[in-house]
Amino acid sequence: MGKHNHDQNKNPNQNKNNNPNQSQTQNQKFSPRPQSNPNEEFDLRETAPRLGGGRFPGNDRVGTAFDLVEQMHYLFVRVVKAKELPKKHNDHFPNSFVELQLGNFRGTTKHFENVSDPEWNQVFTILKDQIQATSIGFFVKDKDDNNNDHFIGNVCFDIFEVPKRVPPDSPLAPQWYRLENKEGKRSQGELMLAVWMGTQADEAFPEAWHLDATAVSGDGVANIRSKVYLSPRLWYVRVNVIEAQSLQMNDRNFRQLELFVKAELGKVVLRTKCSSSRTPLWNEDLMFVVAEPFEEPLILSLVDKQSANKDEVLGKCSVSLQNVEKRVDHKYATSRWFNLENHVTGENGSKNEGKLNSKIHLRICLEGGYHVLDELTHYSSDFRATARQLWTPNIGVLELGILSAQGLSTMKQKSGNGTTDAYCVAKYGQKWIRTRTIMNNDSPKWNEQYTWEVFDPCTVITIGIFDNQHLQGVDKGGGAKDSKLGKVRIRLSTLETDRVYTHSYPLIVLEPSGVKKLGEIQLAVRFTCTSLVNLLQMYTQPLLPIMHYIYPLSMHQIDSLRHQATQIVSIRLSRAEPPLRKEVVEYMLDVGSTMWSVRKSKANYCRIIEVMTRFTVFCRLFNQICMWKNPFITVLVHMLLLVLVYYPQMILSMMCFAIFMIGISKYRFRPRHPPHMDIKLSLAHTAYGDELDEEFDTFPTSKQGEVLKMRYDRLRCIGSRIQVVIGDLATQGERVHNLLSWRDPRATSLFLILCFISAIVLYVTPSRVIAVSMGFYILRHPRFRHKLPLTPLSFFRRLPARSDSLL
Repeated sequence: MGKHNHDQNKNPNQNKNNNPNQSQTQNQKFSPRPQSNPNEEFDLRETAPRLGGGRFPGNDRVGTAFDLVEQMHYLFVRVVKAKELPKKHNDHFPNSFVELQLGNFRGTTKHFENVSDPEWNQVFTILKDQIQATSIGFFVKDKDDNNNDHFIGNVCFDIFEVPKRVPPDSPLAPQWYRLENKEGKRSQGELMLAVWMGTQADEAFPEAWHLDATAVSGDGVANIRSKVYLSPRLWYVRVNVIEAQSLQMNDRNFRQLELFVKAELGKVVLRTKCSSSRTPLWNEDLMFVVAEPFEEPLILSLVDKQSANKDEVLGKCSVSLQNVEKRVDHKYATSRWFNLENHVTGENGSKNEGKLNSKIHLRICLEGGYHVLDELTHYSSDFRATARQLWTPNIGVLELGILSAQGLSTMKQKSGNGTTDAYCVAKYGQKWIRTRTIMNNDSPKWNEQYTWEVFDPCTVITIGIFDNQHLQGVDKGGGAKDSKLGKVRIRLSTLETDRVYTHSYPLIVLEPSGVKKLGEIQLAVRFTCTSLVNLLQMYTQPLLPIMHYIYPLSMHQIDSLRHQATQIVSIRLSRAEPPLRKEVVEYMLDVGSTMWSVRKSKANYCRIIEVMTRFTVFCRLFNQICMWKNPFITVLVHMLLLVLVYYPQMILSMMCFAIFMIGISKYRFRPRHPPHMDIKLSLAHTAYGDELDEEFDTFPTSKQGEVLKMRYDRLRCIGSRIQVVIGDLATQGERVHNLLSWRDPRATSLFLILCFISAIVLYVTPSRVIAVSMGFYILRHPRFRHKLPLTPLSFFRRLPARSDSLL
């Protein structure tokens, strides 16, 4: 019996994909446990859930497979309609509705007023493990305005007699059932029902009303259901302001003009530089982000800056983006002259438009050859251009199973008890998904599976978990924001193809009080490659579309455009039903992650040091060879030097072969798990209070007094160190330049004489002799070394620099 249960708990997908790691896992299971790590709770854990169940291969695989989640059994009830219901005393039909009772769980349909044959067609469901009752009852009632509902009839079922539906069976056909009165006798009216046992793969599951969430009503129902969203299609709008002509300058003959063009698109306002000419020429590009459909026009105004606080609009023009040319390559768009209009306010307050002779020359186009960046490039989920004709075929499919969460922290209080109403959001490419909300549970189980097409392997999927604060409805949350519980990023290029990764990821959140673990989320991920040739070819292609390299954007433009893009995406998704709220979208897109942080600066410094450590290790090893720490190795290096000198054609081939062997030797130690949020790498566990308080401070700062002074002094200290390093680099560069500048005549003379002698020696001496001599000199025995610096280095340090000319 125990063996049977053990075999039953195995995951068939893992047996198929993870057999190479099975023996290693078993060895770890019976090996002595290593010493505990103080940060072990923040580590990734591999899990072995029972995956599988749901739809069968006969159905469409993409978007319908349920092999990456655990099978969950539900009781489904479809209340279809009723007929021949009795009339009331006033000869009107009842305001009928159906109340479902299953133990302590209640559910009601909507009610219809004065209808003899009401049709509800509503589906209710509840997890089988939550059922404690042995029967389920359906009570048809008459809705009363005084909350005194009248009983009409009921139908009861035994839970153990409910049939089980296994896909791909057809949906269970509903049947008519006679209503009974309170004494169990037949009464007038019939009710059409369908009751069955199924899984989350059932077609009725997405729209079903969960009986354990009946406390939510009205608009709040939409906030607990799962949903798939699509980001709006974003375009860059390039407005090239060229010039203006025929300007009307009535009383400006004796004043220097300061003319500029102001462009407005939605709430974003940009402007050109000022021109003092009466025929101004700017030739400046103004960049905007716009989403389809193009609802708002582009408004351009010619403005005269009369004083520091006074601007006068000389004319305006409005451009509809629906008529703007779309550009997908580097060819110039067609330029056009636009007539300016003068908006004059009449005596009654109405605005009158009057045409002017003034014209403005513009080149406006929608840039389809760029990818609109709404995420940071380091962990973006999509790099495709806006124009669909530039898209390449997909290279694979990404499947994500959101299984469950464990140990979630309490986020709010209900009836004096702490609780969490958790849901997950995942974002990859233009597709966002939101799971259903599991109420009042710190270890929720979703077991929902989603699929994305993959066009680039070097992309990242982001999964976040949140606490729902809007169960009272869309506008009844009291201004509360959904609380974040943490997020996970998974880079697709770190995943092996066709392997199922099942891990429990720590949910880590950095707060002003420090780093906290708010729980764990269990995920199953699989990346399937449909074309290996296209997959490998992607590694040879530019990361971004070619327009980013032909006409690159400045860093200031990239930051400004990304801010516009994130605002547009958050506004559009917040209008959906249920809304994906602004705080959720901004957290998923890492809005504000580029702000100054002492902790991040230290973390990046440590990353640079770690990269340089590999070089320093090589230098240390080479120094040991030169110092004859191991004579045998040093002699071998001498022999290798002789071979390479007399057979130079072997240098490149031996270098490539050495790199090949190093890579092969490291294959056994390759990472077995996908990366996750690392508190050590982020230095989150060592950051102290004031550093975190500064990191979470607003911009501009909200602090005053001594706190602001202390932070400013600390920033000055950091800046002084950077200043010294930059000054040293500039000094070394100036010394190299001064070798030939005759700033120090004696040093330049010595250097030129040395170069002349070296040219003669190198000409008459064979190159092999020179190479062997230099190699033997570098590898000379410590007896022939001294601790003083080399003569060339001493000479270089004596060269002049411009640092003595600084104030």
